Amino acid sequence: MAHPVFLFDLDGTLADTAPDLVEALNAALTREDLPVVNLDEARWWVAGGSVRLIAEGFGLPEASAREHPARTALLDHYGRHICKHTQLFEGIAELLEALDTRGCRWGIVTNKPTVYTTPLLEALALDRRAAAIVSGDTLPVSKPDPAPLLLACRQMEVAPGQCIYVGDDRRDVSAGQAAGMSTVAVTWGYGWPDEIPHWGADQVVKRPAEILTAFLPGNSD
Repeated sequence: MAHPVFLFDLDGTLADTAPDLVEALNAALTREDLPVVNLDEARWWVAGGSVRLIAEGFGLPEASAREHPARTALLDHYGRHICKHTQLFEGIAELLEALDTRGCRWGIVTNKPTVYTTPLLEALALDRRAAAIVSGDTLPVSKPDPAPLLLACRQMEVAPGQCIYVGDDRRDVSAGQAAGMSTVAVTWGYGWPDEIPHWGADQVVKRPAEILTAFLPGNSD
């Protein structure tokens, strides 16, 4: 029986990007002589991207945050420091190595724009290992629309039903379900832990190694 194909979200699933994104928010706040925010609090805003970070940090409605000059300042700072503090979550390097060793192909589907996805994956040395990479602006739509996941399937020449999509956000689960994939919700990312069990994912995992146990029985370390 063929191995399943894994597709992963990026921020909050493979990599803990919150330290660099929150540092960029604090740089934007400092420019406006406003108090900085605490990483432990602000990491929960990262799932909403730069708009949510500016909205929360500056106390603005999201519609105003989207057009606020501070958002440009945040993104400029982030782009210059794309992987200063970012690291793979504990256990992710071992998971990806195990998939590579077992001949399981894997790819990345993220809502992060290409201009940030590409240098981040290069810095993390994942760019040449992933069999497919679809960013948030690769198509006119992004998750929770299933189209980016289906594009990754076409790139990898695999049927959606053979794929498992792994993410830390409700939009990941919704996109995976709409694409006809099995879904895994992880608890180590930026989703509120109390909400994750109610997203309807096929599996909820607390550690990356549990993915091997769930989908490659008899092969986990």
